[in-house]
Amino acid sequence: MLNRTHLLASIALIALPTTAFAQEAPQADDAAPASDEIIVTGTAGGGVNRQAAAFAITNITSDAIDKAAPNSTADLFKVIPGVSAESSGGQNGANIFVRGYPSGGDAEFVTLTVQGVPFFSPPTLSFLENTQLIRIDETIDRVEAVRGGTGALFGNGQPGLTVNFVQKEGGRDFEGLVKGSITDYGDIRGDMLLSGPLGENTSFMVGGYYSSGHGIRNPGFTAEKGGQITGNIRHDFDKGSLLVYARYLNDHGQWLLPIPVIRDGNKVRQFGNIDPGTGALAGPETRLSVLPDGTRTDLADGRGAKLINLGTNFDYEIGDGLQLRYRASYLNGDADTTGLVPASTAMTANAYAASLGSSVGSLTYVNGGQAVSGTQQVIRAGTWIVRKQIEDFTNDLNVEWESGNNKFTLGGYYSDFSSNDQWNLGNVHLLTAENNGRLLNLTLANGQIATNNGFTQGSFFNVNAAYDGREYAFYAVDEYQITPELRFDAGLRYQNYRATGTIENNSSVDTDNNPNTLYNNGTAVLNGTFRNIAYKKGAWSWTAGLNYDFSSSVGAYIRYNRGNTNPFFDNLRDGIFVSPRVDNYEGGIKVRTDLVSLYATLFHTKFSGLVTTVIQNGAPVADIGGARSTGIELEGQLRPVDNFTIAFSGTWLDAKYRNFFAGGGTIDLSGNRVQRQPKWQWRVTPSYDIEFGDSKVSLFSTFSYIGDRFSDTANTQSLPHYFKIDAGVSFDVNQALTFAVTADNLTDKVGLTEGDPRTLGQTGGEVVNARPILGRSFRFSAAYKF
Repeated sequence: MLNRTHLLASIALIALPTTAFAQEAPQADDAAPASDEIIVTGTAGGGVNRQAAAFAITNITSDAIDKAAPNSTADLFKVIPGVSAESSGGQNGANIFVRGYPSGGDAEFVTLTVQGVPFFSPPTLSFLENTQLIRIDETIDRVEAVRGGTGALFGNGQPGLTVNFVQKEGGRDFEGLVKGSITDYGDIRGDMLLSGPLGENTSFMVGGYYSSGHGIRNPGFTAEKGGQITGNIRHDFDKGSLLVYARYLNDHGQWLLPIPVIRDGNKVRQFGNIDPGTGALAGPETRLSVLPDGTRTDLADGRGAKLINLGTNFDYEIGDGLQLRYRASYLNGDADTTGLVPASTAMTANAYAASLGSSVGSLTYVNGGQAVSGTQQVIRAGTWIVRKQIEDFTNDLNVEWESGNNKFTLGGYYSDFSSNDQWNLGNVHLLTAENNGRLLNLTLANGQIATNNGFTQGSFFNVNAAYDGREYAFYAVDEYQITPELRFDAGLRYQNYRATGTIENNSSVDTDNNPNTLYNNGTAVLNGTFRNIAYKKGAWSWTAGLNYDFSSSVGAYIRYNRGNTNPFFDNLRDGIFVSPRVDNYEGGIKVRTDLVSLYATLFHTKFSGLVTTVIQNGAPVADIGGARSTGIELEGQLRPVDNFTIAFSGTWLDAKYRNFFAGGGTIDLSGNRVQRQPKWQWRVTPSYDIEFGDSKVSLFSTFSYIGDRFSDTANTQSLPHYFKIDAGVSFDVNQALTFAVTADNLTDKVGLTEGDPRTLGQTGGEVVNARPILGRSFRFSAAYKF
């Protein structure tokens, strides 16, 4: 864990460059000359001209964010080609997959940065993906996303996807915005933004939001609550600038998990009264619990974060052609999870009793005590608690020397991060399999007592651990404009990673030594003994690319890069010490005219040392090996007439496991499709602006398709394709006042994003657990600018 002395010493040590991306997603202002756009994510120095960049980039403006109307931070990533973002888990708990990079969930190959520096260096940990640590609000000017390319050199060396959130800054005039919104299911949100000058060379920006509600999957209590506030101050020197910023987040939402649905081949139907788009197992009876070990829990705590993030960007010209750049970020807080996790599929109480070797003796409601029929559909679901205290200090320093047609950058990166974990998984309730399920008590006909206040078992897996990690890296990049049309860049990075941890061991006990009380047999308890883990490894990454401009409107590029990632704390805890390696080959064309913007990328990627872990039968189970993927990404925009645009993006992906083994190395899964990623996915967004006087009406809609996928590495749980329609309209009454309505999932389509990773191989039955996309909803908003 960092201490104050360590922090102050580290600040003086080293830092990181800004970032820079390469292509541009279709945006409302896409008609701007290509030569005017500078991208600042995933590159050396102060950025790169978009047309000259030899890698794939998506740039999402604030206007495009409004039209995407994302339900969460991760939901915005759906506009990025090659990225599969599952936001069906709610505001937090998303799964994000990139270009066939295999993983079991969360966001293993995704790094998030603010102002060009990672705010939490590990891309993911169990029960923590980094979109949980930041929210989209009015303080965001744009979002840049680099796929592959030079990302393996900068920041934390991410070879997958790097997403950079660029904040708005103050100008010469005082400006502000207030915005309120409400959904058709009752959630409310208020946003605010204020910016302006603090002096001749100094400006400020401050803004944020607060929201509250029960969410579209109503559990019968307030499950979505909290907000975020962000502020920055910028000062310009004669030869440089200093930006300091601070962000406070305190926001939690319901962790949405698989629910029972009925599968008829590729068709999905509603089970009982649990609506696939709005239903939830959690309810008033499961909200507050005293777990078998005495821990008090509240499902309203949900999944989210309470943290502070401080950062700075410093740029200064120290000589002719010599530029110093420093980026730093400090984050400290909690990222906790409390959720109701399915532990079985739905079945009758009679069938459940039979699985225990007897029949129903008595079945009653815990609250009220009334008798319940043995034909009642029941399901088991556990209250899981994961507490994480996280801290991160990351800084990056580089010096850029530009001479003639050549620019050379040399930099260093240092990150110190920690996570203190306390987990209690299991605590399984017996519930009626219905919306907002009710607690049940069961006694078997043979006299065995199956439940205690609705609990069928206590904890099956506990964690009490303290982890620390450090990354040291240096990098060097050279960019050379060989001719006015041809640009070459190459770079390398060496990174050293060290991790340590102390972990308390589990024992399995019968807490009352009575085999006839089934609810406390085989309970996992922390036993007071500890073990230590330690890991240390260095690795080289490198890349080279060529970009050729046939004209100011047409260009092409090719690139190779090798990247590495480190085993996460959770892998090391489970005795897995392999380090993933990624080799990526890509090439693309870029076309930009008044009529069309078109960006196409062909990529081929090879992976080794991959680890996919799920919790099965009460313990982590890992599959290990490699994979290969080949694909095409397409994005662009048509502008056939004034005020009318058609934005589009799509991905074709062929990703399969190679030398990939499960079952402790006994089951070869080579040839199976990489889990959770479709062969085909695409989006088309037409929009039309109608202007009259100072007023404007904008109409927009998005048609999206997600192809067939498999939920698991063994390809036993299929996820059928689905087609989804979103829409919206905004009315700018004048330059100050705007009203808008957006609709998500307009046709109320039932689409599955996840099977049940804790109970594999269910697709042979009619009733299965799965996580559908959110049902149809509407958001109404009004904004006033001043």
